[in-house]
Amino acid sequence: EVQLVESGGGLVQAGGSLRLSCATSEPSFENYAIGWYRQAPGKAREPVSCINMSDGHTTSVDSVKGRFTISSDRAKNTVYLQMNSLKPEDTAVYFCAAGPWGCYPTSYWGQGTQVTVSS
Repeated sequence: EVQLVESGGGLVQAGGSLRLSCATSEPSFENYAIGWYRQAPGKAREPVSCINMSDGHTTSVDSVKGRFTISSDRAKNTVYLQMNSLKPEDTAVYFCAAGPWGCYPTSYWGQGTQVTVSS
């Protein structure tokens, strides 16, 4: 079982920034895709951004392009989501997920971290 642990969520004002972290001890981490998803109250979970660890290719949904950046630190087995220019509509529980089949992975999930953006 792959363990994923998210951290870095919190309360921030609109226009502010947060950096989320997704850490794993999975030894095959470098061969996985790691994705960030979010789920707002009353809404379905949706993909946000993803990185393919094998080649570094990244992808993000249009609503966060130019504001969110996904990156990785192989030495720490950690993937980050840098979120800038946050908007109230970014408020959600953010989850990271991992899997061996490319973006967007759904095999393993973290417990989620709350991000709240106040107006």
